Amino acid sequence: MFQNEEKNRVKKKLIRITTVPVSLEKLLENQLGYMKQYYDVTAISSDKVSLERVGRLQGVPVYTVEMTRKITPLQDVKAVWQLFSFFRREKPFIVHTHTPKAGTVGMIAAKFAGVPHRLHTIAGLPLLEATGKKRKLLNMVEKMTYAAATKIYPNSHGLKEIIIQEQFCKPEKLAVIGNGSSNGINTSYFNPLLFSEEDKTILKDKLGIHPSDFVFVFVGRLVGDKGINELVTAFQKIERGNDVKLVLVGSREDDLDPLQKETLLQIQSNPNILAVGHQTDVRPYLAISDVLVFPSYREGFPNVVMQAGAMELPSIVTDINGCNEIIIEGQNGLIIPVKDSNAVYESMRKMIDDTSLRISLQKKARPMIVSRYEQEVVWKALLEEYQKLENNV
Repeated sequence: MFQNEEKNRVKKKLIRITTVPVSLEKLLENQLGYMKQYYDVTAISSDKVSLERVGRLQGVPVYTVEMTRKITPLQDVKAVWQLFSFFRREKPFIVHTHTPKAGTVGMIAAKFAGVPHRLHTIAGLPLLEATGKKRKLLNMVEKMTYAAATKIYPNSHGLKEIIIQEQFCKPEKLAVIGNGSSNGINTSYFNPLLFSEEDKTILKDKLGIHPSDFVFVFVGRLVGDKGINELVTAFQKIERGNDVKLVLVGSREDDLDPLQKETLLQIQSNPNILAVGHQTDVRPYLAISDVLVFPSYREGFPNVVMQAGAMELPSIVTDINGCNEIIIEGQNGLIIPVKDSNAVYESMRKMIDDTSLRISLQKKARPMIVSRYEQEVVWKALLEEYQKLENNV
C-alpha cells in the first residue's frame, strides 16, 4: 500500500505504552510524530506531568497510568484494570508496548479488552541476570506477556535467539524489524561536524581535560549491570603511566542496582574520573572523547553505541546481543567478554597504543551507522509492519 493512499484513509487507533515517559521521549524520539501521519496515536505512561510534556513535544494525546519498574503486584493489577477500561472505551486497532512492566500490564489488558493486534517490543531481558525464585517469577511473567501478545518484536537478532532458547514463545510469533533497533538514530543530529574545535576546547577546559589527554567515555546508567565496576577497575590500571580521562555520563540507581563501595569511592575521589551526571544532550561529551567503552552485561539494542558511532567514535563493547550487531570486530570497534575487567583494560590499552587501528575504526564508525540505522529507515520498516496487519484484516 502506498503511503499517500494510507494518509487519505480514516486513521485507525494506535496506542503506544511505556512504563516511564522518558522511554517515550528518548527510546521512541520523534517516532510518534511520524506515525500520527498514518494513525490516530495516543501515548500512555506514568508520571502525569512528564507525560504531558512528552505529549506536547511529539504532538500526540496522552493518558496517564501509574506504573513502576519495581515488582508491585497491587499497583500492577490496578494498572491492568485502568488500561482495560481505556481500551474498551477507545477500541484501538493496535496496542504496542515497550519496556517490561508496560508490556505485561499492557498486553494482558489489551487481550482482555479484545484489542485485535497486541504488539510488544523487547529491548532487553533483565531477568537473565536473576536467579532462584526471582528468576522463576520473572520467567512466568515474561511468558504471560508473550502469551497475551499477538506479535513479539525483539529489537536484535541475538535477542530473538535468546527468546527462542528460553522458550518464552513460539518462533513464529517473533520478528525483528529492519536491521534491529527500536527507533534507529537521527544521524543529522548526531553529527560531529556540529561541534567546532572551540566548542570542544571550552568543554574540555571546564572539565579539566588537558589537550594531551586520551578520553574514554561511558554513557548510560551508572549501575553494576552496565559493567561500571569492571570499567572503573580497568581504568585504575590504565591511568598508570598514561594521560587519560574517563568521562561518565549518567546517573546512579542506588536503590535498584548499587555500585560496589570501592567503585563509588574511585568515582568520587579520582581526579581522572569525571562523573558529569545525567545529561539531556550527550553529544558534546561524545565530541570531546576518543573511544566509547560500554561493558554492559545485557542490552536489547543500545542507542548509545549507535550514537557514538554516528559521532565518529570507535567503541569497546561486550559480546552481547545488540552490541555485537552494531559493532563488527576490527571494523568499527572491539568486542570483549562480559564481566571481565582485564579484557576491558587490554582493549583500552590497545586503543591507546595502536593509533593506526583506532584511526581505521574511527573512519568506518559513522558510515556503518548511517547505512544501517538511519532513523527513517527504521520507522518505515515498522510502518510497513503495521500496514501488513491492516491488509490482513
